[in-house]
Amino acid sequence: MSAGDEAHYRFPPAAAYGLNRCLYLVKSDDAYRGRFAADPRAAAAELGLGDAEVAALLAGDRDALVGLGAHPYLVFMADLRLRMARGAGSMEYF
Repeated sequence: MSAGDEAHYRFPPAAAYGLNRCLYLVKSDDAYRGRFAADPRAAAAELGLGDAEVAALLAGDRDALVGLGAHPYLVFMADLRLRMARGAGSMEYF
């Protein structure tokens, strides 16, 4: 890359592993998703997430999550899976 060019995609930092693991589990693991939906703080504590990570998860703040190192795909898919589990609206045209 030449000077001034920025990469479009940045790999999540290793420090964000727990956050990305949480989002992956919400997306992929029915049991964890159920625990997260019932008590997000307790589910986040299982993975040792910090206060800033928990606050961003509770707020559903995509920008804050990505700023903390979450992979944008996982943020999107975890939110989608939670919405589907809640039966919030129709996914017919998604």
